[in-house]
Amino acid sequence: MNILLVEDDTAIAGALETFLTEKGCRVAVCPTLAGARELLETALPDVVVLDWNLPDGAGADLCRELRQHRPGLPLLMLTVRDDTRDILAGFACGADDYVTKPFDREVLYARLLALGRRSRPDGEAGLCCGGIRLDPTRQNVTCQGEPVALAPLEYQLLHLLMQNKGRTVTRRQLLDALWDQNGHFVNDNTLTVTMKRLREKLGRPACLKTVRSFGYRLEEPQP
Repeated sequence: MNILLVEDDTAIAGALETFLTEKGCRVAVCPTLAGARELLETALPDVVVLDWNLPDGAGADLCRELRQHRPGLPLLMLTVRDDTRDILAGFACGADDYVTKPFDREVLYARLLALGRRSRPDGEAGLCCGGIRLDPTRQNVTCQGEPVALAPLEYQLLHLLMQNKGRTVTRRQLLDALWDQNGHFVNDNTLTVTMKRLREKLGRPACLKTVRSFGYRLEEPQP
């Protein structure tokens, strides 16, 4: 499991990074929101662990951004703010789970595993649909067991659809998530062309569907 830990307390971040690494996780630590945003432009973790109080802003703001642009990405707030109003606000801004400090590391790890399983309903390493498998750790894709070489934008598009398997992702959500944050010029034709190329490279799979004038979705083919 790849984890992005956004935490400015070096003692907590160091101890948690060591603990999770010993559990077999890959952990990237960012002490600021700016650092987290920069990392998220080039890599998509399996779970984000996010502190509320950070040197350059509120973790809740990043939580809202990620929920809008990457709706399937699991988010866990890890913070000293234990007031009921703060906890409710954390969930309201898009957190999937909320853990207050001090915390039990084993319990936190169990919660992270649960979030990871929820984002991968098949319970296997990697994301699967209709014979297509995407491995976020190795960042590779296979179709019917054969490797498929995708351009970066094609891979990101497939990854986002895989994370939201069974749900329709709007064109606006896709454009925002894949290009807006990277500073690329955005237009509908860019998405249409990228989707066309992705479909061709995957052999025009039946599981990849167009919801006319709205967006796209991945769903297992009906028997």
